Amino acid sequence: MTWDWGAVADFMPHFRDGLLITLRALALGSLISFALGLLWALLMRTPSRWVRWPVGVVTEFVRDTPLLVQLFFLFYVLPEWGLTFSALTTGVFAIGLHYSTYTMQVYRAGIEAVPAGQWEAATALNLPVGRTWRVVILPQAIRRVVPALGNYVISMLKDTPMLMAITVLDMLGQARLFSQEHFQFTEPLTVIGVAFILISYLASLLLRALERRLVH
Repeated sequence: MTWDWGAVADFMPHFRDGLLITLRALALGSLISFALGLLWALLMRTPSRWVRWPVGVVTEFVRDTPLLVQLFFLFYVLPEWGLTFSALTTGVFAIGLHYSTYTMQVYRAGIEAVPAGQWEAATALNLPVGRTWRVVILPQAIRRVVPALGNYVISMLKDTPMLMAITVLDMLGQARLFSQEHFQFTEPLTVIGVAFILISYLASLLLRALERRLVH
């Protein structure tokens, strides 16, 4: 077996297209998971068990169900109920929803780590509940959990190849399509393997820098 640089050159335009799809899915999926995760965490702290119980059941179900099963359900079953979305939109929502159940736990840990004195000080100042959350609690909690949230971004990156199962041509999808058309598998798969390593490594460096900045 010999390495064919010509195959690499031929694959690069396809790789670029797949990389853009992967990064778009990662960015949008991360935003959804962060926003929904915070919403779940806040709802789980409401006094009413009629709110906490349904949220707990839904998030536990999503967390305990494989992401691939959720992708298939959203892409193939929802259209039978009249809800049809593009493959990329479905994939982005599935990743965001799935990981929101994990970021919820991260937010919850950050909120619980806020010293009790901060709650007492807000109460003593007679701050409204909403302002207490926005100005006092959440800024401290989110600052504590940013590194953990970043780790889930890297995990989401590693799960983006699952989108190929619902016809999204991410990096792996483009590599598989190119390989089947040209009968060359080593070069495209090696290129995307190196790309995943580099992106994950760069993301980890950014997370370490951000963590140092938050600590100091």
